Amino acid sequence: MKIKTLVMLMLLGSAINTLPMAAYAENAHADHDEESHDDHEKGNAGSHAEHKKEHGDDHKEDGHKDDHDDDHKDGHNEGSDKHGDESEGGHGDEHGEHEEEGVTKLTPAQMKLAGIKVTRLESGTIHSAITAPGEVRFNTYKTSSITPRISAQLIARHVVLGEEVKKGQSVVTLSSVEMADAQGDLLVADREWSRVKKLGKKVVSERRYTEAKVNWELAKAKVKAYGMVDTEVRKLLSSDDFSLANGRFNLVATTSGTVLVENFIRGQQVEPGQEIILITDESHLWVTANVSPQNASKISIGNHASVKSNKQIFKAKVAQISHTLDESTRTTSIRLDVENQNDMLHPGQFVTAEIETSASEQALNVPEAAVLRSADGDWEVYVEQDEEGEFKAVEIKLVRVTGGIAIIEGLKVGTPVVTQGAFFVQSELAKSGFEVHNH
Repeated sequence: MKIKTLVMLMLLGSAINTLPMAAYAENAHADHDEESHDDHEKGNAGSHAEHKKEHGDDHKEDGHKDDHDDDHKDGHNEGSDKHGDESEGGHGDEHGEHEEEGVTKLTPAQMKLAGIKVTRLESGTIHSAITAPGEVRFNTYKTSSITPRISAQLIARHVVLGEEVKKGQSVVTLSSVEMADAQGDLLVADREWSRVKKLGKKVVSERRYTEAKVNWELAKAKVKAYGMVDTEVRKLLSSDDFSLANGRFNLVATTSGTVLVENFIRGQQVEPGQEIILITDESHLWVTANVSPQNASKISIGNHASVKSNKQIFKAKVAQISHTLDESTRTTSIRLDVENQNDMLHPGQFVTAEIETSASEQALNVPEAAVLRSADGDWEVYVEQDEEGEFKAVEIKLVRVTGGIAIIEGLKVGTPVVTQGAFFVQSELAKSGFEVHNH
């Protein structure tokens, strides 16, 4: 027990002696670290201060900082100026190559190629006009119906529907018993007349001479009345072949024109007066327009008119004014004589007629083709500027269009306007605008 107590006391004493040493070592180490850290900071601070002092004086003396600041400032300003010059000079100049909005410049070669014509505006006498619906019809004065004069069989055709024929051209061949009898009578009468004529009045009696001549004339007139033409009659009489009196003969075109109607088949029997072929000269047709009696009273025969069909305009004149009203529409019929350019009109077409009245006024006018629609839908013309070949789009008021002439307002007399080739100018302006907007 004593020994155990003694050992515990010894261990306790050893622990007590160790504790101060450990604490002392730990405190000493802490003090050393703190001192070393303070010395390091002081050393660095001193070294940095000395370095700053040396080099700071050098920088200040050499003016490096001022020069750098000035250079940076000047460079920035120079770059700004350069950028401004490029924006104002380069970009602005490139846009300056284009004309102002609504203006285009054409070269003399372009103007010649496009056939551009510039005319100064003048105030002219313009007649007021009436617009009315119309229908294209045959010009009966230039139309012929081919019909047989006797009963006959149609044995051959020589033309087809839509074909252009000349006056006197054969269209069909017919065969008739009546014609055969008439041809035989003509041959007999012709031989008798030739014999009597050769003998003369001194040999034959006056009665026989007269009868022979009359019979020959009647026989010739009969075959011609049946349908033979002079060339066929001469051929029959000049030949010794009596078989030519077979009853065959041709019906010929009595006018030049177009075959518009054919109503037959080969081999059929045709009767007198039956229409076989209809031929008309379509270079001039009629258009019948219906207007109110009040408007008809303002129109005179010979007044100018125009007919519009499928955006095509045809010149016309008033040929006739009806003196009676249509029972169903209570309108007056106005007949127009129309020049059928390029065979564009055909009987049966519905058209729009514009007829000038006898009333007139003074107004600015240009060809209808000189007035075009702008991009926003307004009407405009192209006016030549001070420089030749430079054109500007100018909006105008379109009063009306009559006979291919546009009545306009909004410009002064003497203004140079494009009257031919306006569409080309508009196209060039559109292309120029496209390049500007897409730059």
